[in-house]
Amino acid sequence: MAVLSRNSDHPVLNATRARQGRFGRHVFWVLLVSTALAAMALFGAWTWQADNLASTEVNNARQPADAQIFDAGAPAENTQQTSPDAPR
Repeated sequence: MAVLSRNSDHPVLNATRARQGRFGRHVFWVLLVSTALAAMALFGAWTWQADNLASTEVNNARQPADAQIFDAGAPAENTQQTSPDAPR
């Protein structure tokens, strides 16, 4: 166990003050540069994979052509549909 002397040349801080870090210009620049690098990395990954992300949609830019396949026209006039269980 270490023995601490009370006659030291450094100032004595309480526990809360000792746990707090300093907020200086260097901390600000580290946060700013790291945030900018993370944003550039995300943007770079997005642009690198942009073609693959667009190609995952099966109907990408073909919706009008696919809709024409299902165009059956207007229903026939004066047709009655009867169900097999309806009374006659």
